[in-house]
Amino acid sequence: MLVRDAMSTVVLTIGPAHTLRQAASLMSARRVGAAVVLDPDTSGLGILTERDILVSLGLGQNPDRETAGTHTTTDVVFATPAWTLKDAARAMTQGGFRHLIVLGDSEPIGVVSVRDILRCWAPVERRTATLAG
Repeated sequence: MLVRDAMSTVVLTIGPAHTLRQAASLMSARRVGAAVVLDPDTSGLGILTERDILVSLGLGQNPDRETAGTHTTTDVVFATPAWTLKDAARAMTQGGFRHLIVLGDSEPIGVVSVRDILRCWAPVERRTATLAG
């Protein structure tokens, strides 16, 4: 199975000036665990995850003053739609993260998460267990 089969095509894109509260509100409304942060000044893509927001809150930082840009991961590993789910899982495990931005023609076209991969693999595992039993 490929990343294109598992990825969410709901890509939330925000700017680095968004507050963490704004980012959390948008992520919640779209039911996604990560936002792609597009910085037009650097032409760079980064990612802000629910964990980044949680860490900030845990440190006692004010979500109305903290910006996405200061909590964005910019050293991002990107996936392509043609990667296998095993390739994506390996990249996530090696990098210690739970989301990958999927690029098509240098543009974000999706995000794949650990949850997406498990959702695809779990039915396969159930069928295998049923056939073995």
